[in-house]
Amino acid sequence: MLLNARQQQELVKYLLSKEKQNGGSADNLCIRSGAYGLQTKMEGIFTEIHMGDLYFCLEQRLVRVDGQVVDLTAKEFDILALLITYPQRVYTYELIMELVWNEDAAFYSRKGVSNHMSNLRKKLKRTPDGLEYIKNVVGVGYKFEVP
Repeated sequence: MLLNARQQQELVKYLLSKEKQNGGSADNLCIRSGAYGLQTKMEGIFTEIHMGDLYFCLEQRLVRVDGQVVDLTAKEFDILALLITYPQRVYTYELIMELVWNEDAAFYSRKGVSNHMSNLRKKLKRTPDGLEYIKNVVGVGYKFEVP
């Protein structure tokens, strides 16, 4: 799941609104949100997001933690792209299934989503004392949170 043009515009609008709320300049092509510790750059055709030691590039389907490339499956990357788009937003299991698998929740289980999340969380937490970006909201779903 790559973000289409409308979703990319929504992401940029959201980040710009956060920047304005924090007293920053909307004219800057580099968006920094103090509330989330988020930095997004629109350089040419790439959408890049930096959060602490995490680097995410949507178009290159590239994720790095502490400078090391993290090998993600297609679904893991799609889940991360969904969650990182709106930090702090809680996505239900059903919504994740619908948006990432494009299927009705009846055809896929919460356990499948949980397994993918578990693998993704392990891959993003490179060391025992590493940051945990994906939080479980018990009985509801998951959210991306800047530690």
